[in-house]
Amino acid sequence: MGMKVVFVGPPGAGKGSQAEHIVKKYNLLHLSTGDMLRAARDAKTPVGLKAEEYMSAGKLVPDDVIIAIIKERIAQPDSDRGFLFDGFPRTVVQAEELDKALAAQGTKLDVVLELQVPEEILFTRLASRGRADDKPEVIRQRLVSYHEQTAPLVDYYGKAGNLVSIDGTGTIDEVFVRVEKVLDALNEG
Repeated sequence: MGMKVVFVGPPGAGKGSQAEHIVKKYNLLHLSTGDMLRAARDAKTPVGLKAEEYMSAGKLVPDDVIIAIIKERIAQPDSDRGFLFDGFPRTVVQAEELDKALAAQGTKLDVVLELQVPEEILFTRLASRGRADDKPEVIRQRLVSYHEQTAPLVDYYGKAGNLVSIDGTGTIDEVFVRVEKVLDALNEG
């Protein structure tokens, strides 16, 4: 049974690059909710068609639909090699549902990695990407809503005892070394 990892971190923390490295090195499935939603939609599964209704209307796909898609995905045999969740769970409700879904399969999350990066560094990183929607007030708002959404989540996993916070400052490689330390220790355990 492979590792089951959840990855949380603010916009600009470099989650994408770290996720790629983790998935490669530990041969995990990279489960991003966006990709799963699109895959379920393209496969025209009942829950995928439901997701499509929301997506085509430009609405956020509600929790129960996302959770159904995730349950469908982790029930597939290839998820035995372990997976990394990227962009999920975003809320405590989603976290609880994920725990239940995994428990139903007789398994649980191994670790929740939280990338911690000081606000001013995130700000500089996001501003230097220079996308059209990256006005200072927009960036600040994204960071505020991230913290509002995710603080309860970090709290939830902290209480569950599977949260590990990682210093997300420095180069991609420097951060990855810290991530590896945590995951290698798990692998040996």
